[in-house]
Amino acid sequence: MLKFVKNMKKVLAILTKITASLLLAAVVISCNKEQPKVASTSTPADKKSELIVFVNSDSLLNNYEYFKTIKDKFQTKSKKAQGDLTSKGTAFQREVASYQQNAANLSAEQRATTEERLARKQQELQTFNQNAGNALATEEAAENEKLYNKVSDFLKTHAKNKGYKMVLTYSKANPTVLFADESLDVTKEVVTGLNSEYKKENK
Repeated sequence: MLKFVKNMKKVLAILTKITASLLLAAVVISCNKEQPKVASTSTPADKKSELIVFVNSDSLLNNYEYFKTIKDKFQTKSKKAQGDLTSKGTAFQREVASYQQNAANLSAEQRATTEERLARKQQELQTFNQNAGNALATEEAAENEKLYNKVSDFLKTHAKNKGYKMVLTYSKANPTVLFADESLDVTKEVVTGLNSEYKKENK
């Protein structure tokens, strides 16, 4: 029966990793997808690097209101799922402990019946744990896709309006841009535009 406790801890760890991965994966992927690495950009300021700019995805995530909303929602759901798993697991452990304490006073038939019931319950809890993890993973994928589409669609329009030929991305975790002049950083204007669109969508 102790196997269930280990399994539950693994699932809780997975849920935590899912929450953490949501914080960075979507925008980093959306901005980095199939982009060449750039060692430096050094062109006259009036040409603004031949219209090649970059976005700091760390700052984008920290300041994009839509991302903050889905992050909070997902963390709430993850916390609830963890609470449910912990509650069910604790109750099951109590049942196992009670059985172990009283097993000596039970008949062979009673022990067999109880062990069979506990085995079924353990299987049900393991299935519940797996389903909970799968549900959160599925939701994470859906939210990542929404976030990707929002950022990607905005950047396509914004770049066209500004005349940018390429928008690169930078983050400490995935620094594809090793160096770029600060004048090429358009993160603030992108965040402002994204938040403006998000505000209009939620009026």
